[in-house]
Amino acid sequence: MAKIISDADKLDTMGAIGIARAFAYGGSKNRKIHDPARQTDTYKDAQAYHENDTPTINHFYEKLLLLKDRMHTETGKQMALARHKYMEQFLAEFYAEWDGKH
Repeated sequence: MAKIISDADKLDTMGAIGIARAFAYGGSKNRKIHDPARQTDTYKDAQAYHENDTPTINHFYEKLLLLKDRMHTETGKQMALARHKYMEQFLAEFYAEWDGKH
């Protein structure tokens, strides 16, 4: 049961709703949406992660895109793969628009 709950928790942060949640949270913390000059960070612990001020787009690389490989159940893995692909498509479109290509 714990593995199912863990997968469900991760799935909640992925896909379209996960993207919306990430930007809502970033906005509530007055974080930039994107800063091409800002590299992604690694954190020594959860507290450091929660205290960061990196742009919301960085959150995809620091957490969201890592989740599909941390799933426990077969159903969770399948659902995570679909949501992972959606996030990758979102990022591709985001960067195209950011760079003025769309």
